[in-house]
Amino acid sequence: MWSHRSWPGHPLPPAERLRHYASWCDAVEGNTTFYATPARATVSSWAAQTDPDFRFVLKLPKVITHERRLTAVGEPLSAFLDAIEPLGPRVHALWIQLPGSFAPTDVATLRRFLGQLPQSHRYAVEVRHPAFFGDAHAAGLLEATLAGASAEWIPFDTTAFFASPPTSDAERDAWTRKPRVPLRSLALTDRPIVRYLGRDDPTRTVEGWQRWIDVTVAWLREGRSPTMFVHTPDNADAPVLARRFHDEVRARVPELDALPEPIPVEPLTLF
Repeated sequence: MWSHRSWPGHPLPPAERLRHYASWCDAVEGNTTFYATPARATVSSWAAQTDPDFRFVLKLPKVITHERRLTAVGEPLSAFLDAIEPLGPRVHALWIQLPGSFAPTDVATLRRFLGQLPQSHRYAVEVRHPAFFGDAHAAGLLEATLAGASAEWIPFDTTAFFASPPTSDAERDAWTRKPRVPLRSLALTDRPIVRYLGRDDPTRTVEGWQRWIDVTVAWLREGRSPTMFVHTPDNADAPVLARRFHDEVRARVPELDALPEPIPVEPLTLF
């Protein structure tokens, strides 16, 4: 998402919003690809608006993960891989978000699917079935499957969000839709990916991510290259908060590169 109506770049024409977003943050979740495979020309425009080191974490289409549940997906997978080819090295990872009904008994299906994927991409899996978080055997089975494919396990940390009842319409909506699973902070690869959901109150969001500051610093010192996505229920302050998270990490790891300087948004004029 780079066109949120509350974000600084929203007044710009749609074809320029990604370029502006990329001056605030150097990675983005490709959530829209879950709903439909984009046209190759559209993806080419994304490449034109970003530097080669910009990170896209693109969600596989739901026809692959939710409708066909990783089985008999050759045609839609091939179409998706062809569509995103113009991004080249910008594809940091392909994000396999599995439905909450995808259980430990389905891990063999995931293993077969990962084994069929081209090695030209990295892969990261997000699971939501509670057994993967509460059953050590189920967690170990999934970890072994992912390790066999050099794939990462994406945690979606909602613990700060669910720590107390919602206080806004956006929070009440998220309360019914977001997964409520235990915290997980173990990296399987050198490129861990984290999704963090805070609150609409920035102070509470910052309080909730302090554990991730420690984890991220440790990962960097181990030589890993983590990607952190910061969400709030209304996402209004997400770019500012993401930069603040980066600044807090950089204060402890000074050798970490600074984020780019945001492009100013020029006021629209008639001439």
